[in-house]
Formats: sequence, structure tokens, C-alpha cells
Amino acid sequence: MPGFTAVASLADLPPGSKKLVEVDGQEVLLCHSADRVFAVENRCSHAEERLDCGRLRAGWLACPVHGARFDLATGEPMNPPATLPIQTYPVRITGDTIEIAL
Repeated sequence: MPGFTAVASLADLPPGSKKLVEVDGQEVLLCHSADRVFAVENRCSHAEERLDCGRLRAGWLACPVHGARFDLATGEPMNPPATLPIQTYPVRITGDTIEIAL
């Protein structure tokens, strides 16, 4: 079982919002969407662009440059130009604390 690291409180991530955190030198984007908290790498698989400025909607995140959308649960691309998934990370909520495992 992977080790989890506390990265934020639920109060820091209201529904419909994103928060960029750094864990072990990696940028991870927390997304509160579709009544869940997700953690994904902060890099588009198509153009290597940062995703923290992208549009967040019902369970997906869009790259701000070319509009590729990614499923937050699986990391799978939902439309071109992206064809490769982005990395997702396990999330758990302990009390009011958001924890992720890299």
C-alpha cells in the first residue's frame, strides 16, 4: 500500500476549485469536481503545458492551450489533440485533511 502525504485541508479546496501542491518535487493538481477530490499531474500529455490554468468541469479538466480534456478519475484523454493519459494519484480524506500517494 502506498504511503499517503497530507497536502491540504478540505477548506482549501471548495467544490469546483483547483489547488496546486508540490509533493517530493512534483507538481500535483488537486481538483474538487463531481463531489470528489482528484489528484493529477500538472502537465498535459499532448503539449507539456501546465493544467492548473485549465477549465474544470463535471469530472474533467481541460488543457488551457489546445483544449484537450482529461477524465480526472482515470487520466484518460477525452478528445484530441491528446492521445495519452495524464498521471492520476490515489486520494484519501482523513477528517478535514486531503492526502495523496505518489
